[in-house]
Amino acid sequence: MYSASEIQSVKQRFGIIGNSPLLNHAISVAMQAAPTDMTVLITGESGSGKESFSKIIHALSTRKHGKFIAINCGAIPEGTIDSELFGHEKGSFTGAHEARKGYFEVTDGGSIFLDEIGEMPLGTQARLLRVLENGEFIKVGSSKVQKTNVRVIAATNVNLIKAVEKGKFREDLYYRLNTVPIYVPPLRERGEDVILLFRKFTTDFSEKYKVKPITLTEDAKKLLMQFPFPGNIRQLKNIAEQVSLLEQEREVDAATLSKYLPSEQTRLPAIFAGSGGGESTDFTERELLYKVLFDMKKDMTELKKLVLETYQSGGLNASIINKHQTLFEDLETPIPFEQHTAPVQTSNVPIVLDAQKTQDKDDVYEDEAIEDIIHEEDDNSLSLEKKEKEMILKALRKHNNKRKYAASDLGISERTLYRKIKQYGID
Repeated sequence: MYSASEIQSVKQRFGIIGNSPLLNHAISVAMQAAPTDMTVLITGESGSGKESFSKIIHALSTRKHGKFIAINCGAIPEGTIDSELFGHEKGSFTGAHEARKGYFEVTDGGSIFLDEIGEMPLGTQARLLRVLENGEFIKVGSSKVQKTNVRVIAATNVNLIKAVEKGKFREDLYYRLNTVPIYVPPLRERGEDVILLFRKFTTDFSEKYKVKPITLTEDAKKLLMQFPFPGNIRQLKNIAEQVSLLEQEREVDAATLSKYLPSEQTRLPAIFAGSGGGESTDFTERELLYKVLFDMKKDMTELKKLVLETYQSGGLNASIINKHQTLFEDLETPIPFEQHTAPVQTSNVPIVLDAQKTQDKDDVYEDEAIEDIIHEEDDNSLSLEKKEKEMILKALRKHNNKRKYAASDLGISERTLYRKIKQYGID
């Protein structure tokens, strides 16, 4: 086990702020794993500083003079990640105009940091497993097996055990990666480290912009330490810079600081389901998709209600509704359609919905709902077309063929009138 002075020396070298026992333990494990070639899996919430631990491991290893590359697996499209990691041959796919070396070939003899490993596609996971077990890989579009000597350091902010259970992550790869586990604690578990980091960020801001640094009162410090910081160090830095920029008074109390801390209602959820214990919310793409679909269904139901009420209050033939009852079957209150079979309107009034009359006159979509009804292939629709054509002709004659005034008289936009003139072949 390393002494406190040795751990402090590593912190200073890599710019790590804090003295919490959990943080010191994570650094100690990284220092112990560094001289070996064992695979390391770093877990922790987003923004907790996992990449700093990968740099510690590489810099203290025998590979420190070799290359070190950090890759965000979640930021590389699924169709190109194999090419990025393992390379490809010329002509292996569309756009492959020349051969390319992948990261595992480029970093031979060094270390590669695979961040967000939980986002890696299953096919790529199988390729990675072969590299970890045999040090072998094959370029995309090639049949030649190549060797590489690369140390893999992986990191994730999701619970890989749950991902394995759901079939999103290979079980054999998980156990191969998890040779040396390192848990990076979230900011809310680091006690007074929050105050030290806040002071560091405000001091950096004051030195950069030549202003007096912010100081916190005791009640403000207590408030800061009680805040859960779902965004961890990134969020704390953001808040420190906001306060440094916007506050005229350089001593900030709890009341002032609270304005920069998100409330419970606006706080974003932490996505990580980590190995540090406690309950966690595992948000998946499928659950988010379900929510979107439910919201869309609710909106469509409301739209149906609106259209139905518009039809019932207007002068349109209610038999049209009877022909499309399936559209309204999912309404909470069944509609007795047989009670709304009003006769076809035959008065000399333009066929325009009341809701449309209140819209902007230049709205290109204001008459499309009516057109769908008018083009029904039955006798009623034919009479409606005839009546509409007569009304248009009458309005044009009344205003000496001036479309602007005719459209206003008809209660429709000039653009809609022009389309109707073209539709009915009116000269």
